[in-house]
Amino acid sequence: MRLRHIKGAEEAIASNRFVIQNPQEMKGHWSDCFPDNAPLHIEIGMGKGRFIMDMAEAHPDINYIGIEMYSSVLLRATQKMEERELSNLRFILIDATYIQDVFAEGEVDQIYLNFSDPWPKDRHAKRRLPSRQFLGRFKGVLVDGGHIEFKTDNRGLFDFAMEEIEAGGFRLLEYTYDLHANEAMMAGNIMTEYEEKFSSIGNPICKYIIEKQ
Repeated sequence: MRLRHIKGAEEAIASNRFVIQNPQEMKGHWSDCFPDNAPLHIEIGMGKGRFIMDMAEAHPDINYIGIEMYSSVLLRATQKMEERELSNLRFILIDATYIQDVFAEGEVDQIYLNFSDPWPKDRHAKRRLPSRQFLGRFKGVLVDGGHIEFKTDNRGLFDFAMEEIEAGGFRLLEYTYDLHANEAMMAGNIMTEYEEKFSSIGNPICKYIIEKQ
């Protein structure tokens, strides 16, 4: 699906108070961006930001970074933040390929991957966020025992992701092929916009929680 580019998005983001400019300079010092020194959770591919904003509001004792690579999408999130002004949430505009340039080893406590691009062609497998290539990068910034939570309605992508866990340096803690029918894993669940949309038409939501080995 092609994203519609919003004219002036880059300029608006470059001057937005909720977007951290030059995030490479914050490597190892992300706690300086927040009023309180707290665990750091990040969402990679946050879209318009509903999930991470709801998470930040529900968990004021955790600091959050929302990561998005498309300026027109991030712009929508910044517009929502003008209404909510969450002190424990900030945004950055980067490609997740470069995550280790932005976060230091062991600086992140938890990562969320929600409804990531499935990249359906086999030759693009290494571009999938739950691939072993990306898991290796994520492992590099997570604390020992840090977690990744992944949700998708794409069963093919989920099956692929399950096969990549061990090779990526993680171990499986929990998983389900129908999140909304799993009472234990639904406890405290906060839905994304896609999750609400897909579950409302009967698509089962898959989820896993994995831990850095």
